[in-house]
Amino acid sequence: MKNIFLTIIAVLIVGIVSVKAQNKAKIQTDTIHVSGICDMCEKRIVDAAYIKGVKRADWDKNTGILKVVYNSQKTSISEIEKNIAATGHDAGKTKANINDYKKLPECCAYKEVGIH
Repeated sequence: MKNIFLTIIAVLIVGIVSVKAQNKAKIQTDTIHVSGICDMCEKRIVDAAYIKGVKRADWDKNTGILKVVYNSQKTSISEIEKNIAATGHDAGKTKANINDYKKLPECCAYKEVGIH
């Protein structure tokens, strides 16, 4: 009986510690302006935004705004922007490398003609 009681107490303590650890997770929602044009851009941008710690990512091609919900203890806006920029899309303060930009399909070319 004593062992059962101690086991129950131990399980309750572990559960409380686990809940407190989860409550410390810093879930944030932010927006990033991401350059793009079409549905192919949208898929590429959203896929690139889903790095470790990102819970949700939605990009509106009409406004160019990416809304991200993420755990700030696992990632940052800067890391999300870097990952998106690596696919050829300017993201917030992070500009895409020209070589990455040139890899985009023609329909996704969002910069002025002549920059290619």
